[in-house]
Amino acid sequence: ETLKNRVLGVVPTRFKEQDRQIDIRIRNREADRASVADVRNLVLPGSPEGQGELRLMSVADVTEARGPAEIHRLQQQRAAVVTANLEGRSLGAAVDDVTAALASMTPPPGVTAEIGGQNQEMEQSFASLQFAIALAVFLVYLVMAATFESFLHPLLVLFTVPLALVGVVGALLLTGTEVSVIVLIGTVMLVGIVVNNAIVLIDTVNRLRRAGVGKEEALLRAGHVRLRPILMTTLTTILGLLPMAMSWGEGAELRAPLAVTVAGGLLLSTLLTLVVIPAAYKVVPSRIAAEEEDPA
Repeated sequence: ETLKNRVLGVVPTRFKEQDRQIDIRIRNREADRASVADVRNLVLPGSPEGQGELRLMSVADVTEARGPAEIHRLQQQRAAVVTANLEGRSLGAAVDDVTAALASMTPPPGVTAEIGGQNQEMEQSFASLQFAIALAVFLVYLVMAATFESFLHPLLVLFTVPLALVGVVGALLLTGTEVSVIVLIGTVMLVGIVVNNAIVLIDTVNRLRRAGVGKEEALLRAGHVRLRPILMTTLTTILGLLPMAMSWGEGAELRAPLAVTVAGGLLLSTLLTLVVIPAAYKVVPSRIAAEEEDPA
């Protein structure tokens, strides 16, 4: 333990710089541990019998040999951990390259290779976020079914979600953004955002129909009345996200994908909502709409 502290040092505390923890290490000077001869001459504390200080070479034979500096174990198996910091490349592209390189190799018997670290954490997050997206869609459907008092109209509203996903894919391709956990978080947010325009539009149509207006006329009036508010709210949201989408500096790798996802999905879903939702509503059987009309 004494030899380890003299050569490798001890870390009594750490210095914090932004989000990094930097070790403050105490050990012998570089000149006192640069070679095997220097290590032999290391002075050790004396024995309890009061023999005074001892040099390492007087109590041990110090020779130079090859060996691991440290041994890592994963699930009680020896493991060699290879790490890298990415700069200028996405995690997905780097993982693809590593996977291709491993596939071209023939490892020795008993040796296996696994890709872990941030990639493994991202895969685990993908599974949980996919469930979160499905749960968000289900909860949104329940709320709208209770509000519209219909099982069909909420399905029409939820039709905006796949339209938003098309916009997300287009925005990611246009900006060269890789699919990540942040992108999936933005997708979960979109589920609750993109349905708003369709809710407003269909609610207006239903109100007009209850007032005795025909289906086609109600769709035309609702589109005319709600077009400007829908476009204004969408544009203000997208313009508010633009600075975050074009941000740079520390933390930009987290902010930009989220903004690109939400803005891209919201833009395309809004434009398609004004066309697709009225068309889908038009083909709804009249008898279903009649069941929801208020006789008064």
